[in-house]
Amino acid sequence: MPAMTSFAHGDSLDPSPDAPDVRKYRTLFISDIHLGTRGSQAGALLEFLKHHHAEMIYLVGDIVDGWRLRSSWYWPQSHNDVVQKLLRQARKGSRIVYIPGNHDEFLREFYGTHFGGIEVRETALHEAADGKRYLVIHGDIFDVVVRHARWLAYLGDWAYEAALWLSGHINLMRRKLGFTYWSLSAWAKLRVKNAVNFIGKFEETLAAEAKRHQVDGVICGHIHSAAMRDFDGLTYINTGDWVESCTAVVEHEDGRMEVIRWAASSRLLNRQRPLALVPWRRRAA
Repeated sequence: MPAMTSFAHGDSLDPSPDAPDVRKYRTLFISDIHLGTRGSQAGALLEFLKHHHAEMIYLVGDIVDGWRLRSSWYWPQSHNDVVQKLLRQARKGSRIVYIPGNHDEFLREFYGTHFGGIEVRETALHEAADGKRYLVIHGDIFDVVVRHARWLAYLGDWAYEAALWLSGHINLMRRKLGFTYWSLSAWAKLRVKNAVNFIGKFEETLAAEAKRHQVDGVICGHIHSAAMRDFDGLTYINTGDWVESCTAVVEHEDGRMEVIRWAASSRLLNRQRPLALVPWRRRAA
C-alpha cells in the first residue's frame, strides 16, 4: 500500500458518531474509489464519511488503483486523508474488511492479514440484521475481459480516464452555469447497447454465484453501476463507485439495504448548493 503521511484535517473530518448531522447505520459498503487516479472523488467520499457512520465497513475492491500508480504516481493529500480516515474508523471500533479487486490485486497476496486493524479477505459472507445472508465480492473474476484479455482491459482503462477528463471539463462549465454534477461516462453506459448488455449479463452472473453459495444475495462492485435488483428471489446489489456516481450501500438497523447517491447532496461536487441530508430514496430497479 502507498506510503502514508500525517492526517492533515484532524478531527474536522472525524466528528462524534452521536453528532446530530451524522447518520448511523449497521453496515456500510463502499467500492471503486480508485485512489491514485485523478478521477477519484476522494474529497466527496471524505465529505460522505463525515456524515455517515457504521459499525461495520466493507471495502469492496478497487480502493487503491495499483494499475494507474504503476504507470504514473499521483497521490494528493485528499487520497491520503481517505486512508487515514478509514484507519481512524478502525481504531475507534468499526470493523473494516477489505476485499481487493483487480486494480488493487497486489493486496491479494495478503489474505488473512491486517493493516492497521483493516482485515484483508478474498470474499466475505455478511449476515444482515433480518437474517439474510449476502456474498460480498468485488466481481472482477466474472469479467471475461479482465480475466482473459488483460491488454484490452488496460486499453479500456485508458479510454475511461479520457472520458473522465472530458467529464471534468463539462462539469466545470455546469457549475459555472449553476447546474449539478453529471457523469458523462455513466450517461454513456446507460445508452450504449453493448455496455447495457454487459451490465445485464454481469448482474445475472453474480446473482447465479449467490445461488451457488446458497445465500440470499450478493453485494459487489467493479462495473461502476450502482443497483439493487431481484433475480428470482436473489438480491443483486452493486455499490457503484467514487469516480463517476459517488454511491454507497448501507444496511439499516433492521437489515434493510439502501443505495445512497451522494453526488446530488455533495457540497464539494455542487459548490453552489448547500449540503442537504434529506431522506434517501432507493432507485427503482
